Amino acid sequence: MTGSVTSAAGDARRLALVIEDLPDTRAALVAGVESAFPDAEIHAFGDIASARRWLEDYLDPARRAIALVDLALPDGSGIELIRLFAARFPRVLPIVATIFDDDGHLFEALGAGAQGYLLKDGELARIDHYLKRIDEGEPPLSPAIARRMMSHFRNPVPARQENGGGRDSGAVLTPREIDVLQLIGRGLRVGEAADVLGLTEHTVAGYVKALYRKLHVSSRAEAALEAARRGLV
Repeated sequence: MTGSVTSAAGDARRLALVIEDLPDTRAALVAGVESAFPDAEIHAFGDIASARRWLEDYLDPARRAIALVDLALPDGSGIELIRLFAARFPRVLPIVATIFDDDGHLFEALGAGAQGYLLKDGELARIDHYLKRIDEGEPPLSPAIARRMMSHFRNPVPARQENGGGRDSGAVLTPREIDVLQLIGRGLRVGEAADVLGLTEHTVAGYVKALYRKLHVSSRAEAALEAARRGLV
């Protein structure tokens, strides 16, 4: 946890960083790291700015570390931190911990340098299980992500032609995004959709954000029209 800091390159303790804005989720991720690596030195941050300050002030680039990075942070995308690790702290092993299970987020993160991708939705309690694989030389990947990667390379999607910045009505949605879009089309708000799907409001809000980005819409009304166009309502 954040507090007293040691950063000598020769420190034998494992160093772990957790960057997550939601306090309860951040605590769960820290607990997962503690379970996987009981002797780890852990520092947790709620945004990109505080994590960046700590890295620049304290972290020796020669020191090994793992970093659990959320993608949707209050002051930007966790991709920014992953790129920072790759450029200036190459011995940090970045692992995404997110609700986003679509190709866009997944392959952007891997392209930036992420070495693992874990889904928080329903798997927070098993984070330690995946982290322990690091010492066995295995990348920490949620099963759904491993399957998505295999499917992507088995059936590559042809590159889309740009349509001048208009709405991408052919955007490919994940099954969960389709569920959320259908509920939005029926007039449900985020909290109500969360109750129906058995998810947290934060998780559903993340899916709504992804839908807006993929569909190039900026309101619930536009999203509802897209749901109708797709025959979901």
